[in-house]
Amino acid sequence: MSNSSNFDLVILAAGMGSRFGGLKQVQPVGAHGELIIEYSIYDALRAGFDRLVLVIRRDIEADFRDSIGRRLEQHIAVDYVFQETSDVPAGIEIGTRSKPWGTGHAVLAARHAVKRPFAVINADDFYGAAGYRSLATHFTASPDYAMVGYPLRQTLSEHGAVSRGLCAVADDGRLERITEVTKITKSDAGGASYLDATGAPQVLTGHEIVSMNFWGFTPAVFAQLEERFARFLRERGGDPKAEFYLPTALSEMKQANEARIALLQSDDAWFGITYREDLPAAQAAVRDLVSAGGYRSPLWG
Repeated sequence: MSNSSNFDLVILAAGMGSRFGGLKQVQPVGAHGELIIEYSIYDALRAGFDRLVLVIRRDIEADFRDSIGRRLEQHIAVDYVFQETSDVPAGIEIGTRSKPWGTGHAVLAARHAVKRPFAVINADDFYGAAGYRSLATHFTASPDYAMVGYPLRQTLSEHGAVSRGLCAVADDGRLERITEVTKITKSDAGGASYLDATGAPQVLTGHEIVSMNFWGFTPAVFAQLEERFARFLRERGGDPKAEFYLPTALSEMKQANEARIALLQSDDAWFGITYREDLPAAQAAVRDLVSAGGYRSPLWG
């Protein structure tokens, strides 16, 4: 349980944007050039988060500071940390790696900058205000970790396949486990489908709760992640495509009874930018939210 009314917001912004074809984290979606990340910070500030930790790559630092960093510093305290392939546990030998190790490694990059309860989100996803309020309430009442989940149907792209963490819910309403599923495609009937490990098609209704990388943690998670990351590198460090998925690591912690994870569900609109074709839909969604009175335009007044 936290005795503080303020929390940190860790934003993962080190992705390569290979499917988008560029640095999608700095693509404007608002009428006055606002980025998705700005709407996330605006919502978080209103819920009691007062410090931002940006996890980026060193090679995009200049772009980030020029396009968004200096603007954000007018509204919230900002720290930068770097996700680097050289940042691995002591004693682990790895080969050449051209891209970061994934979301679990990205959270680890913030371990020296974060000392109080914190939320984790993606830079290029819009989550809605309700999730931040739910996490702030959770932090003041419980020492457990938490995940804000969304119905799968709200998270699919019209323009290609996506990867999602399918959530299983325990009898007590907490998160039981997460199964990482790749290449999920939207179906005409409103659901979705994917191919399992054997190549057999699997049908989804669209009502399944999925992880969109919206988490709430205490700093205790860093030691747990570091232990699992070291194990991951020993087992799969030679695979240049292997990623240390945050949902997979948390699911393992839960199965080993090393973590209790509250499942907070949000019915707010979610949208993100995976493909360049997703950008007009994201811009239209922001226009609708502004028209409905949810946000000002310009956002910061």
